[in-house]
Amino acid sequence: MSAEATNSVTPGPMPGAVSGPVTPTAPRRKARPRIDLRRLGRAALLGPAARGRLPDAISHVVEAHRAHHPDADLEPLRHAYVLAESSHRGQMRKSGEPYITHPLAVTLILAELGAETTTLTASLLHDTVEDTDVTLDQVRDQFGEEVRYLVDGVTKLEKVDYGAAAEPETFRKMLVATGNDVRVMSIKLADRLHNMRTLGVMRPEKQERIAKVTRDVLIPLAERLGVQALKTELEDLVFAILHPEEYAHTRELIVRNAARADDPLAEVADEVRGVLREADIAAEVLIRPRHFVSVHRVSRKRGRLRGSDFGRVLVLVNEDADCYGVLGELHTCMKPVVSEFKDFIAVPKFNLYQSLHTAVAREDGQVVEVLIRTHQMHKVAEAGVVALGNPYAPAPEDPADGERVDPTRPGWLSRLLDWQEAAPDPDHFWSVLREDLAQDREITVFRPDGGTLGLPEGATCVDAAYAQYGEDAHACIGARVNGRLATLSTVLRDGDTVQLLMGQDPASEPSREWLEHAHTPGARIAIQRWLAAHPAQAESQQSETRIAGDRTAQRPVGAPGPDTAPEQPSDRPGTGHVLTDLPGATGRLARCCTPVPPDEITGFAVRGGAVTVHRVECAAVARMKAGGRAEVGVRWGETAECRVTLVAESFVRPHLLADLTEAMASEGAEIVSATVEPPTQQQVRHTYTVQLPDAGHLPALMRAMRDVAGVYDVSRAQPQPQGG
Repeated sequence: MSAEATNSVTPGPMPGAVSGPVTPTAPRRKARPRIDLRRLGRAALLGPAARGRLPDAISHVVEAHRAHHPDADLEPLRHAYVLAESSHRGQMRKSGEPYITHPLAVTLILAELGAETTTLTASLLHDTVEDTDVTLDQVRDQFGEEVRYLVDGVTKLEKVDYGAAAEPETFRKMLVATGNDVRVMSIKLADRLHNMRTLGVMRPEKQERIAKVTRDVLIPLAERLGVQALKTELEDLVFAILHPEEYAHTRELIVRNAARADDPLAEVADEVRGVLREADIAAEVLIRPRHFVSVHRVSRKRGRLRGSDFGRVLVLVNEDADCYGVLGELHTCMKPVVSEFKDFIAVPKFNLYQSLHTAVAREDGQVVEVLIRTHQMHKVAEAGVVALGNPYAPAPEDPADGERVDPTRPGWLSRLLDWQEAAPDPDHFWSVLREDLAQDREITVFRPDGGTLGLPEGATCVDAAYAQYGEDAHACIGARVNGRLATLSTVLRDGDTVQLLMGQDPASEPSREWLEHAHTPGARIAIQRWLAAHPAQAESQQSETRIAGDRTAQRPVGAPGPDTAPEQPSDRPGTGHVLTDLPGATGRLARCCTPVPPDEITGFAVRGGAVTVHRVECAAVARMKAGGRAEVGVRWGETAECRVTLVAESFVRPHLLADLTEAMASEGAEIVSATVEPPTQQQVRHTYTVQLPDAGHLPALMRAMRDVAGVYDVSRAQPQPQGG
């Protein structure tokens, strides 16, 4: 059997717990009579009703379904119930109830969330292929391809065939199916919720195992799909099983607060109603209680709880503009806590959630949180993708922007499906899946073309590169974040604009260092797979890093290093192209600023009948003039051979030094000296003093250096305050 059960309504017996969950004073949504599973079971045992009449056992499902879809065709539900009941007849749950009560309860959960008829039909049949003789072909023949796909998506793989890998491979199969139709995961979440509600008779160790999988995988998936109604109840049920003492303490806090004579939430709700009535804004004002886990988190954060900490005030209006109208009235007539304001309408969360969040302060110092949204936003906030209906239905004429246009493939799911294909084995997939889902907050960054990337909080430019380009991101050489150059290790923030700089070399290699900055499984798996496939290059990268660390201790500009020839004396050709006003004197270009035509220059006489020539903005010029040294007029002659110092700034990548020096040689530059500073934050600074046959070649040389993949800037060395 695929579903465990017990008669218990709460998640296992708690010491000192009262029967049934305790909630604060106001219900979360309109109450519906509790399902009597035993009554449904007795109805199921009587067999299917006469054709043409809906069985009494699914009357609750029909009532809930018609509340959302009054014109729905109910024949598929009748037919599905008849097949499910006859197929499961004789099967019992561990509690002794007829098995049909489980698919009925799962279907009711989805009906109350507003799922459309196809989802409910598949939900009634979701265990038939797994636990009875019904085949997928029979499901397709009787109900169509969509229902067959949904049933197949939630059908477990057999342990006989997969052994210990059955559970992770089942989830992999389910996620792949969800990538094509999110209704698969909707059914699975409702299935797990009912099983968690009825888990109490299982052995404690099995309860704990199921609760941990629910915590690590199902709850994050419910959060990402925006199905808050299921997510919050699953959290409370898991909390009760894994942390029974803290659950009991939290329950006692809620019971005591419910018994209070005064209720600050009710008082603020009344005040809000009065403010909106005066402003003539039609709105429904409710008290939205916090669930157990939320109360527990607030308790740990704030210590002693006050009445306002047990819930929030919820304001529901008809139009988006009314949300902002309500906000304006509350901030005008009440005392707002400005730091608590968040606008998730203008910038929705990655899981479709939209709402305005604010808070108002009472005279006694208590702060009451207020949520403002439309009725449609509230429906989506509760039911997430379930509220979107049939993803195969024609798109609306004016769909929303971004990822919300395609609810069947949100960005996080696309990334998950991409990396799961590369997971080498079920154990690796299972561990990485839990790691990925543990990153429960997502940020949105913008591309220069206006597109967006959804990434987990803490993601870096490395993650953005692989999210946008897949394995082509191996060629990424850098990034601009909000218009400024940034290293690939830069951590991105919500709302950043990221431009990824890609090299042109098809054989570009990722750096082993990228693994230290890759936050997403997709990026890590792609880098690891490349390194595993290219062990020689990976070893070469490590060797280059070690050699660079040995050789790149910072040296003064022009000082000979192990990779450079010592500079020749200054009597070499090319120093006589400067003419001086001092008779018989020869011009000598100053090393501190390496002037080249057509720089504006000046000179100072030195011993030996020579004149040192500086750029006029050189710091040494100001120092010598302040010391009373007389300037000597100098000018450029006809010969154009020159020596110049250039600074190249680049990102770290393999073979960069070789590519850069090759580009310089191709422009006829002779490297006199070079300095490569130790890399910092994946950036490296190179300083080269070069001899050019013609000063006119300098712009072409600098362009050639900038064109080298990884180099993002080349400039003349800034004049240094050295002696003449």
